[in-house]
Amino acid sequence: MAQEQHPSKARLIAAALNVVRAKGYNATRVEDICAAAGVTKGSFFHHFASKDDLALAAAEAWGTCAEGLFAAAEFAAAPDPLERLLGYLALRKALMTGELADWTCFAGTVVQETYATHPDLRDACARGMTDHSAVLAEVVEAAIRQHRVEASWTALSLALHIQTVIQGAFILAKAQGQAQAARDSIDHLARYVELVIRGPQQA
Repeated sequence: MAQEQHPSKARLIAAALNVVRAKGYNATRVEDICAAAGVTKGSFFHHFASKDDLALAAAEAWGTCAEGLFAAAEFAAAPDPLERLLGYLALRKALMTGELADWTCFAGTVVQETYATHPDLRDACARGMTDHSAVLAEVVEAAIRQHRVEASWTALSLALHIQTVIQGAFILAKAQGQAQAARDSIDHLARYVELVIRGPQQA
């Protein structure tokens, strides 16, 4: 049986996810995370050796939370895997509301700032993105089989393309300070996915 996480440790991880998405990784201080979590620095260093140590735990928690969200979503029960893919994209678009920090990606935020300087963080973020893409690739593969797609590309390559567009949409939203262009990008992506699975006559 998995050991229950200490409440203050859980609050620190949740605070890190929120503060880093709002301020960026390098600008986030241990003091900022402690204030958001409502704990002391002593409590922080009881659970984590450093900000990087907390970020590694947060990256793992982020991936687990995302997988749980998408696995429990209504679209996951659709019998047609293409409809599951389109439902996934529709949910991604629906989540793009409110403050940017509420719906942009923790892993994407961290890796943009740390890819060349913090290899452990880069690799942790890469694992989360790769693992999520692998789950999505299973749905793409099922759609290829069901719709009898003859393709020169692989299911994983399309899954990674989907993640590439989504991460780019997050960056564009941050640059523009609003979500509309990002939401439009998801619409274009959905049309592309339907095109390559159904074919031009049916999309």
